[in-house]
Parts: sequence; structure tokens; C-alpha cells
Amino acid sequence: MTISPTRNRTRQAILDAAIETLAQQPAASLGDIAAAAGVGRTTLHRYFAERSDLMSAVVTEAGERLTRATVNARLGEGTGAEAVLRLCREYFDLGAVLSLVFGEAQLLAGDDCFGPDDGDTFATAVARGHADGSIDPRLPATWLDNLMWAQLYAACHFEGHRSRHEVLDLLVRSYGGALRPYPAS
Repeated sequence: MTISPTRNRTRQAILDAAIETLAQQPAASLGDIAAAAGVGRTTLHRYFAERSDLMSAVVTEAGERLTRATVNARLGEGTGAEAVLRLCREYFDLGAVLSLVFGEAQLLAGDDCFGPDDGDTFATAVARGHADGSIDPRLPATWLDNLMWAQLYAACHFEGHRSRHEVLDLLVRSYGGALRPYPAS
């Protein structure tokens, strides 16, 4: 059964509004989400009968956006550090999805959200960076992955203090600096 383009647009508008609204107000009601989407509660319920149905669709959408960001980062291109920094920028651009990841960890926990290949491609880029000298070989991929998420968390919560552009610059400078090999002592 094919879904009409109008129905797809409405469903997507509800999901987009849910992500934006829940990122700002985790306890937002379905009425709040419907209003943000520009639809009535009846329309929202036509697409998502229960709150749990909407939350499941939000998790799926967040996972798809994270997967697209990972693909867009082109982790197989350039030096390891360039690839990892591209991934960091792509994730930063997800905005409200990051707020959900950080604010609703139990909602987005598990393999559904981050995809099975995310760690492998990240680890491969880090290994390439170790080999090409762009990433300190004493820093394991798991450490750098956790550090990236910590830096994204800091950036996500600092956005109200500086412009988005400035926060991205701070993020890239901080994370990029952490990747660099230490000079020999």
C-alpha cells in the first residue's frame, strides 16, 4: 500500500515537531506537539494512535538522521582526523536530535538509534588517523568516541551563550586539538 505525498508530509511534519518540541520540553503533551506541527490532536492521533507509537517513530527518525549524518561525513575520505571532525560537524548539525540523545537517554538507548556500523566506521577512521599521523596513536577509538559525544554535549548546552557558528568553531577547535599527537618530549 502506497502512502500519498500529502500523508507523508503530514507525518514528517508531526515527527519534526515532536523532535523539536521534546528536545525543549521532554514532558510536552501530544497537544503541544500537534500545535507545533500545525495539526489538530485528531490528526496527530490518526498517524500515531498512542504516545508510545509517536515515541517509537521519533526514535526511528532520530536513528535515521544519525545514520545520514554518519554517511554524509564520508568517514572513508581524507585523513583520519579530517573524517572524524567531519562526523563531529555533521552530528552538531542535528541540533534537536542531539538534545533528545542527551536529554532522553533512556528513550534513545540501544542499537536502534546509532546503527550497527557507526562504531566500526568511526574506529576505522581513527585507525587511519593513527597510521597517517593526524590522530595521537595513544588515544584509542573508544576514548575518542566518548570524547566526541562529551564535546557535543558541551556544545549542545553552550548554544545559548554564543551564536551557533561560534559554538561549532569552539567544538571543532576543542575536539580537533584533542586529536592531535603530542610533540615528542
